[in-house]
Amino acid sequence: MNWFILIIAGLFEVGFAFCLGKAKFSTGTTSNFWMFGFLISLSISMILLYKATQSLPIGTAYAVWTGIGAVGTVLLGILVFKEPVYFWRLFFLSTLIISLVGLKFVSN
Repeated sequence: MNWFILIIAGLFEVGFAFCLGKAKFSTGTTSNFWMFGFLISLSISMILLYKATQSLPIGTAYAVWTGIGAVGTVLLGILVFKEPVYFWRLFFLSTLIISLVGLKFVSN
């Protein structure tokens, strides 16, 4: 169950990065809306990370949490914000995913 909580926490990390990206291209009330979304996503992500670390090793949990956030944010950048796609970028992204799966298998 704590791995599931950790994955959800990582997805909320992607959410707060997405909100920051949207706020960057917004002005006025719309920007405030995205910043509010950032704060809510950040809070939920941190609370879920805290809950997951109650039974998972902190080093593993933090690495997986940041890894999910990094992978998700790069994919959102490519799909939503039209960031460039290069072979090496995808190659290293895939090595990160393999590392995260590896951490899951070698951890309690």
